[in-house]
Amino acid sequence: MLNIGLLGCGRIGHVHGKTLKGMTTARAAAVSDFMPEAANALASDLGAKVMTSEEMLRDPGIDAVVIGTPTTTHYDLIHEAAAQGKAIFCEKPVDLSVDRIRECLAAVDKAGVPFMTAFNRRFDPNFAYLQKQIADQVIGNVEIVTILSRDPAPPPIEYIKTSGGIFRDMMIHDLDMARFLLGEEPIELTAAGSCLVDDGIGAAGDFDTAVVTLKTASGKLCQISNSRRATYGYDQRIEVHGSKGMLRAENMLENTVELSNGSGFTTAPTQPFFLERYAAAYRGEMEHFVDVVNSGGKMTPSGIDGLNAQILADAADSAARDGQPRQLSDLLSR
Repeated sequence: MLNIGLLGCGRIGHVHGKTLKGMTTARAAAVSDFMPEAANALASDLGAKVMTSEEMLRDPGIDAVVIGTPTTTHYDLIHEAAAQGKAIFCEKPVDLSVDRIRECLAAVDKAGVPFMTAFNRRFDPNFAYLQKQIADQVIGNVEIVTILSRDPAPPPIEYIKTSGGIFRDMMIHDLDMARFLLGEEPIELTAAGSCLVDDGIGAAGDFDTAVVTLKTASGKLCQISNSRRATYGYDQRIEVHGSKGMLRAENMLENTVELSNGSGFTTAPTQPFFLERYAAAYRGEMEHFVDVVNSGGKMTPSGIDGLNAQILADAADSAARDGQPRQLSDLLSR
């Protein structure tokens, strides 16, 4: 039985706690949060101990930690967890600084502990199946990948100010998905951003509408479209066109019932937001982490995946601001 400590008892802590509660190979043995009431509530639900982060990281009875705290805390927690020999599951981004991510990964490598960057969308059953179909050459050679990701409504401005911006906070998931589906690293990036949804987002120095195009050495292309607003709900779609056909993953709806009448065809709305839409993906990523820690094997997404997604997000942000393409060959880590 793997004893896991949950660092952070907010929304994502509850998601991972719920998964661990249903597992037989791991359990949430302890929780920690700077808000005592949040820690006590989750601990009560999971039958876990409440600890400070320092106590948890130094407790030899804790085998692994899930870092679901604010991004600014990740650096110190990763270094201490690695030094204490604990396996690490870290929510994205690992850090908003590429240099600091490299320092984290160096500490992890030195300690020889498992490390996973939590890009949950790789574990979505539909996206994972789509990627397998690509790998099995069902549509031949990939020519163009199109990723659409639009939130129902923008987050609070106070969140925007500390998020790192749309490319690092929101599109980073899609940039990782692009690498996952293309099968080779991009060598060139172009980007554009606008503020069309909320003037306050622009005043905070960010964009709320953004596009990125990636190109690989073999010529494969990927188009990514993001918006902080979609009046029709949470929009998450992928289309991959290849030499022998096309694959498409559509939105997940609240149900599959379609009404047909004189007014036309009507379907259910999309699932409300990411917690509902990616519920299976969150379960899948935690199950993968536990399995690899317990039995060995390759941890994916790795720390390098987290690093490269951050490098792409940084490149996209700067390209959107100056309108110049970015050459990536010497930037991405192998």
